[in-house]
Amino acid sequence: MTSTGIRLHAPAPGWSIAADVVVVGSGVAGLTAALRCEAAGLTTVVVTKARLDDGSTRWAQGGIAAALGEGDTPGQHLDDTLVAGAGLCDEEAVRILVTEGPDAVRRLISTGAHFDTDDEGGIELTREGGHHRRRIAHAGGDATGAEISRALVEAVRVHGLRTIENALVLDLLTDAEGRTAGVTLHVMGEGQHDGVGAVHAPAVVLATGGMGQVFSATTNPSVSTGDGVALALRAGAEVSDLEFVQFHPTVLFLGADAEGQQPLVSEAVRGEGAHLVDGDGVRFMTGQHELAELAPRDIVAKGIMRRMREQGTEHMFLDARHFGAGMWEHRFPTILAACRAHGIDPVTEPVPVAPAAHYASGGVRTDSHGRTTVPGLYACGEVACTGVHGANRLASNSLLEGLVYAERIAADIAREHSENGLHACVPEPVPYAETPSHPLLAPETRFAIQRIMTEGAGVLRSAASLARAADQLERLHAEARSALEENGKTAEPGVDTWETTNLLCVAGVLVAAARLREETRGCHWREDRAERDDTHWRRHIVVRLNPDGTPAVHATDTAEFPPTRPGAPAPRPLEQ
Repeated sequence: MTSTGIRLHAPAPGWSIAADVVVVGSGVAGLTAALRCEAAGLTTVVVTKARLDDGSTRWAQGGIAAALGEGDTPGQHLDDTLVAGAGLCDEEAVRILVTEGPDAVRRLISTGAHFDTDDEGGIELTREGGHHRRRIAHAGGDATGAEISRALVEAVRVHGLRTIENALVLDLLTDAEGRTAGVTLHVMGEGQHDGVGAVHAPAVVLATGGMGQVFSATTNPSVSTGDGVALALRAGAEVSDLEFVQFHPTVLFLGADAEGQQPLVSEAVRGEGAHLVDGDGVRFMTGQHELAELAPRDIVAKGIMRRMREQGTEHMFLDARHFGAGMWEHRFPTILAACRAHGIDPVTEPVPVAPAAHYASGGVRTDSHGRTTVPGLYACGEVACTGVHGANRLASNSLLEGLVYAERIAADIAREHSENGLHACVPEPVPYAETPSHPLLAPETRFAIQRIMTEGAGVLRSAASLARAADQLERLHAEARSALEENGKTAEPGVDTWETTNLLCVAGVLVAAARLREETRGCHWREDRAERDDTHWRRHIVVRLNPDGTPAVHATDTAEFPPTRPGAPAPRPLEQ
């Protein structure tokens, strides 16, 4: 796999440091990978876009799923995950997740994370959508992500890992053979270095989180601009299943014109007995699925959208008044505070909710050790596509996936270190070209991209809406390219323009994949192709960039992922 030759227009690095491993991202996946690499004796540098605790992990409310309860088994967890994934999960990847998950959670606890406990001192477990058992461990009622982030950040600081905060990663460095040689990055006026620099390392772990900011309304923080996926695409890596964007069904509705990060109303609220109702107080999920409000997220989101269309309304309601003040204050204090901050009291009134972009089930394609199609480049967490989530992520599997696959990545890098002397020689990157190869977009283009994606590639999609979105995105790219070719001008390099350019890249790839998948499956809902079509579409859509920046899109021959390394054996189906 070779680089596209495309990179972001940026100054040449003015400083550099060397390491064995550079981890980009500071959520559960990134910090777990970094701690495990450091424990294996590898010199590790963590690069993060804001502060160490500012990623998506700390916003996770519901919890982390694992077969920890009496009577629960990894096999039952596997079954629920496969059902939610709608025929596209990699069963081996899921089996790894559910069998290694319980011990990974126990190691997280030993690192310092404190989960809520019952009267006997055991971990208190709840249910969420798609789970037939109580297997969701939570902390602080509805502040699980914040507690996990606190524990991992504290461990990073105790162990003295080198960190570079407020740094936006730009592009992958590679050597003459196309192997990973580090990253370029820009420190945003704070931290140890200013301006553009480089971390030279033979192993790079992408743990940059999601790309929810490609849509107008999302539960993702403002830093979730798809930087890792865009970097990987420019480096020549393959991405897969990017069309499967999960829209969380119950996001606090703040008005049709609300933009940016929206408050999440955790699925755990429904897990504890809240009901979805319309404006007349009628429960509408009963009879649509055996689990009613606790059906997998795609089914609940579609149920809400259908009812909204039938009644010509912009939202539905989540009714949990029967919880009473005590339960709201004890079990869901964060959600209670967020609702009240927006003038809604869930103790006395139903909460207005509507679906919003929440999680990317696809991403940079990896194998079971987190290795991408670019040698030396790894990915884990939301930026990655391990095959665990298939067409729709099962609730609370994301934190577990980040935890389990980060540990596997660290083990693989340590093995490479032991067998091949990974740290002995940091590859020499090819000279950094001065000529920009990819035009930058003006910051205000970000809002145009978000509107295009929300209207054309949101919860409801069709051939017509996706074609319109593709044309509009291409027009934005063509205008920037023409300005560069005709007069050598491009937007001024900076965080806003780099982020906007990354958003356009991932938006174009997402739309290209969604146009090819002519069916409804999981969280991909085509109005003009309302049925699931296993005969033609039980397969993955893989995309990489051509040297001119256009997406090269193809579908796999089967539901099995091809190997990420040339000559590697194709994965075999598991024996039943």
